[in-house]
Amino acid sequence: MSSKFVFRQFLLASACVMVLAGADNVVAAPFGTAPASPSQAGTPQAVTTPLGTAPAGPSQFGTAPVGAARLPPPAPVPINWTGFYLGGQIGYIWGDNYGNVSYATPGGLIGVPALVNIPQGVIGGAHVGYNYQINQWVFGVEGTVDGTNLNKPFTIGITGAGITDAAGNPLGGTLAGIVQSDIQGSIHGRVGYAFERLLFYGTAGVAFGGFSSQLNIWGEDASGLFYDSGMNRSTTRVGWTAGGGIEYAINNNWSVMGEFRYSDFGHISDVPSYPFPGLSYTANRHLSQNQVQFGFSYKFNSFAPPPVVAKY
Repeated sequence: MSSKFVFRQFLLASACVMVLAGADNVVAAPFGTAPASPSQAGTPQAVTTPLGTAPAGPSQFGTAPVGAARLPPPAPVPINWTGFYLGGQIGYIWGDNYGNVSYATPGGLIGVPALVNIPQGVIGGAHVGYNYQINQWVFGVEGTVDGTNLNKPFTIGITGAGITDAAGNPLGGTLAGIVQSDIQGSIHGRVGYAFERLLFYGTAGVAFGGFSSQLNIWGEDASGLFYDSGMNRSTTRVGWTAGGGIEYAINNNWSVMGEFRYSDFGHISDVPSYPFPGLSYTANRHLSQNQVQFGFSYKFNSFAPPPVVAKY
């Protein structure tokens, strides 16, 4: 192979390289330097895709478009307990009817049996109130009205100690009755401490209750005479109530609560409405009760801050 042939092949290869370089617009850089990138050139370069050629967008280089605003996440709305509210409640009620019935029959049967029955039932109604918050302390007043089926019947046997009739049957009788309540209410103050959505509170105030009672006594005493007497009474009692509860704010308007209260309506004494000659009795009772209720409230005037508006 001659030197002239080798030289011609070298010139041909060099010409091909120069043609290809001109077609691709290659710019030769000095040795040791990197070719200019699209960001260094200052203009976006074409990007070849399988479907064609599209200009390179800003997102392809990891930068956001100029002038785009980044809004901060909205801050949680603080809970404020101040405002008027109304709602409903329902629960369970049980009471004490402790006391005794003292009686004396025409034939000399005498006794003082104890009343130890416990009335119980369902209680439910509505409430309305107002709260005012100072820092974390919440002060308020609330009124409630409830319907209830609180009741308890009782029966007590009346016997004479060893007293029998001519046939040897024990003489005595029966004392039966019922105590019940159909409506109650209260006006009580509240003092609580709030942990944002959670409010722990105590309450105390005045309680009202409508009570009715029935009592009947009948039988045969030592003289062989039959006796019968009874009593029906309805009364409204005023007492006191106290307790505590927990309330949770779902948002600035709606909340749910659970509460326990004890109420005391004092002592009452019942005597026969239609007395029987020679028969007497007196029923002495202490009316007190416990109640557990759950409910909900809707608060007006939520005092929520104005919404956040982005400024550009």
